[in-house]
Amino acid sequence: MENLPRILETYIESKKFPGIEWIIKLDEKKYSGSIGYLNLENKEKLNANCSYRIWSMTKPIISIVILQLIEEKKIKFEDPINLYLPSFNNLKVLKENAKSIEDIKNVENNPTIKDLLLHTAGFSYNFLGDIIAEEYHNIGLFYSNETTLEKEIDTLSNIPLLYEPGTRWVYSVSVDILARIIEVVENTSLEFQLKKRIFDPLEMHNTGFSINVNNQKLMKSYHYNNVNKKLVKPDVNPRYISNYGYPINGKNFARGGIGLFSTANDYLLFADMLQTGLSQKGEKIISIEMLKNATQNQISKSFLPYQIKNFDIKVLDENVFEPYGWGYGFRVHLQNNKFNNKGEFGWGGAANTYFLVDPKYKLSAVLMTQVFQGDPNLHKDFYNYIYSQL
Repeated sequence: MENLPRILETYIESKKFPGIEWIIKLDEKKYSGSIGYLNLENKEKLNANCSYRIWSMTKPIISIVILQLIEEKKIKFEDPINLYLPSFNNLKVLKENAKSIEDIKNVENNPTIKDLLLHTAGFSYNFLGDIIAEEYHNIGLFYSNETTLEKEIDTLSNIPLLYEPGTRWVYSVSVDILARIIEVVENTSLEFQLKKRIFDPLEMHNTGFSINVNNQKLMKSYHYNNVNKKLVKPDVNPRYISNYGYPINGKNFARGGIGLFSTANDYLLFADMLQTGLSQKGEKIISIEMLKNATQNQISKSFLPYQIKNFDIKVLDENVFEPYGWGYGFRVHLQNNKFNNKGEFGWGGAANTYFLVDPKYKLSAVLMTQVFQGDPNLHKDFYNYIYSQL
C-alpha cells in the first residue's frame, strides 16, 4: 500500500481537498496515513485521528440498531411506521404526474420499517429535484441546529409522500424516521441507544452527536467550486445539504440520516464489525445471519440502477451506483468485475467521507475528508488502488 499516499497527494496538490486521512485493514494488517491540512486558513497539519462530520455515514449505524431491535423482537420489518409514530396516521401521497403539492390522495399502504431501511417508503430529500423535496426546503426541514428529532419528524409527517410506498427507490430522510422510532421503542434518547449498543461495545470513544473542540481536532468543511477550481465556504446554495444544521455541541441535536462526528479509527471499528457482527473483544453486536441479509441486495431489479443527484443536475456525467444494489442500509456490489468484488458494501457521506467492506478479502477501509461536491475520482482511485493490491 506504499504508493497510496502519492496517489492521494495529487488531490491536495491540485487544491481539490484540504486534507485526507485513511485507514485500511486487510486480513488483520492495518495501513493508515494522513496528508494535507486540518484547515486551509491556518495550514494546520492534519494528523491521524482528527474528527469529521460524517454526514450520511451516520445512516449505516442507525440501520444496524434497527436490525438489533428486529432481532430482539421489539419491532418487525413489516410494521407500519404509524404503529410507533401516530402522527403518520393520515398520510397523503402525490397523485401520479402531480404538478403541485396540492395534487394529492390518501396513501394506499403505510410505509413500513423495511421500506424505511430500503429507501422505498415514499419520502424524499431537500436537495433532490422533485415537488416534495422543494416543500422540505421551503419549510426548512432539518435545517435547524436547535430542533429535536421528535419535532422534525412531526413536521415531516404533515407533508405528502412523493410516491406510493414500495413502488420506487428514492434516497431520502427515511433513516431519520428510523432514528425517531428507536427513541420511541426504547423510550430513551437516540444518543443513549447508540452509545449503549454500538459506541461503547466497539470502543468508539470519539463518536457522537457533539464534539469537544478543546480536546479533539475537527477538520473544517469546504465546497469545491468546479468553475473557479478552488475550495470555498460551503454556503454556496441554500438547497445544498451542506446547509443542514450540524452543530458542534447542540444540546437537543440528534438525527438519523446525518449528525454524527467520528474519526477514521472509530469508524474502522464499526466497519470491521460488519465483517462478523462481533466487537474486537468478541461481543455480539448483531447476528451473522442478519448481517448477511443486510449486505445483500433487497430491492427490486426494476429499481436498478438507482441514482442520487442534486436538484440542479439534469443528467449525471457518471452514475457511480450503476453496479450496486441496496441492502438494509448499505450499497451492495452486484457484479464481479476485474477485482472479483461482488458482495463488497459500504456507504459515504456528503462531504466525501467514505467506507467499504469486503468480507471475502477480510477488507475494511475508511477515507475521511470534508469537501462538498468534491471530485468523485478520489473514491474511485482509493477503491481501485486497494483492490489492485489484493
